[in-house]
Amino acid sequence: MSIKDFVSSKNERLDQQLLFTAEIDKMTSILRRTVLIDKSRRENDAEHSWHIAVMAMLFSEYASEPVDTGRAVQMCLVHDLVEIYAGDTFAFDVEGNKGKEDREKMAADRLFSMLPEDQGKMIRLLWEEFDAMETADAKYAACMDRLQPFFHNTLTDGHTWVQAGADRAAVEKRDAIIKEFMPRVYEWIDDNIDQAIKNGWIKEM
Repeated sequence: MSIKDFVSSKNERLDQQLLFTAEIDKMTSILRRTVLIDKSRRENDAEHSWHIAVMAMLFSEYASEPVDTGRAVQMCLVHDLVEIYAGDTFAFDVEGNKGKEDREKMAADRLFSMLPEDQGKMIRLLWEEFDAMETADAKYAACMDRLQPFFHNTLTDGHTWVQAGADRAAVEKRDAIIKEFMPRVYEWIDDNIDQAIKNGWIKEM
């Protein structure tokens, strides 16, 4: 069985929704650099998105502004959908991040147009809001997006930090939104950066 076996519902809107649902299954094939905590394999985009969506339900008490956790969860779930076409870009890959914005915009144009116009616009706006990191909800969702791989690194011998040869400045830059929006959580981040440097997982400079 494959998508070519799709049987139409004879309702255009429902068909669009069903086919979009099938298309986003491809997220399970987009591998990230982060490994699972048991180190058995790399995680995929769908697992990452699920993980940070659940996290968004847990940590709002540490946000510096009130947040709508429901909206933040929605952003967490859709923030990486465009990587179905654009691919995952490693956070510490300077060269790979060049052109990322354009790649992802083209992917968004292609993917969200599969949906009925109202729903495509709704998800597109959530994705754009997340990416802009200007609203409280978006900042909070972005914190979850940074916190999850950071936490994984602390439990996997600094896997992606070592892989990237990351230094303190690069890690601090990546997690600056947590420092701004969740300062209590950043205290824990800072302690773990110090520990990671002692362990040789992150370079001091």
